[in-house]
Amino acid sequence: MAIDTTPSQVATNALQALPFGNIIGGPLKACIEAQAMAAKTSWNFIQDVGLNTDPETGEKKTVNVSFQFIKDGRLAQLNIPLLTIVPIPYIAIQTIDIAFKANINASSSSSTVENESSSVDAGLAGSTSLNMGIFKINADFHANYSSKKDSTATQDSKYSVEYTMDVTVKAGQDSMPAGLAKVLELLGNSLDVCDPSGTLEVNALEFKGSPSETFMLIATYKNREGLFEPEKIQIPGQTGTVDGNNMLFNLPVVEGKTTSYIVGVSGIDKKVIVKTTDSYTEQRDRELARIEREENDKKRMTALQASLSERRKTLNEERAKELAASQERIRKIEEKQAKEESLKNQGSEK
Repeated sequence: MAIDTTPSQVATNALQALPFGNIIGGPLKACIEAQAMAAKTSWNFIQDVGLNTDPETGEKKTVNVSFQFIKDGRLAQLNIPLLTIVPIPYIAIQTIDIAFKANINASSSSSTVENESSSVDAGLAGSTSLNMGIFKINADFHANYSSKKDSTATQDSKYSVEYTMDVTVKAGQDSMPAGLAKVLELLGNSLDVCDPSGTLEVNALEFKGSPSETFMLIATYKNREGLFEPEKIQIPGQTGTVDGNNMLFNLPVVEGKTTSYIVGVSGIDKKVIVKTTDSYTEQRDRELARIEREENDKKRMTALQASLSERRKTLNEERAKELAASQERIRKIEEKQAKEESLKNQGSEK
């Protein structure tokens, strides 16, 4: 009896028909899709937690966290981007292990059944009549015929395929992408300590010059969030021009006066007083005052010299008088001594 190889052929064909590409590729595709979903989740986290969208312009801005603290005896505010202090979920698949096991059972059976039967059953019925004069002939006839054949063939073939697959996926917090790390580095460098009420700065508090000159005042205002808002800077009676982060004003010098300009911020009680001084007129007045002082000094010196000369003259006259009087006294003493000497000599001769 020949060996029936049908089950082995069926098993081989079943093994070859297994969709290994789908079996192995399915988990890999699922892992790739999971990785894509994880990346999308990270992006959604950054958008939902770390960014705000302007409803009018659609522009995205970072969400900042503000802290107020005391620094050098003054109240200060620190603005920190939220993304720099909140861990960003960045899950990545590290390893994928796939274990596949197939178990194929095949069996084949065939059976043939043939039944055949035959019978004749034919039927024919008829009647006729014939009139021949006074004679009448009637005739009836009947015949039957039937045939039947049955044939049945049955063939059964069975096989089963069973396979199991174990998929092990290991995932964890992955290292941050270079682009995101650079962004966070830039955000970290943007940390700013500012005044809770904003900071208003000018390039100078006083300008000195002649009345024909104008001086450029450069004013800068940074709000409590650390953003420049030059358009809010204003000076009553003066028109400024926005230049980048600064507001520029041309301040004139009024002749002979010191003028004060109040630099303020719209809607905020913040101001700085800047002065312009006519130093030319002031210098001219100082020069005139110096000349006047010198002339007065010359007059005083002339008067002093005249007084000294008069005093010297008086002293010379007094000295001359004293010298003459002294000489007169000496002459009289000498005359007296000569007279006494003469009388003494006359007495000795007698």
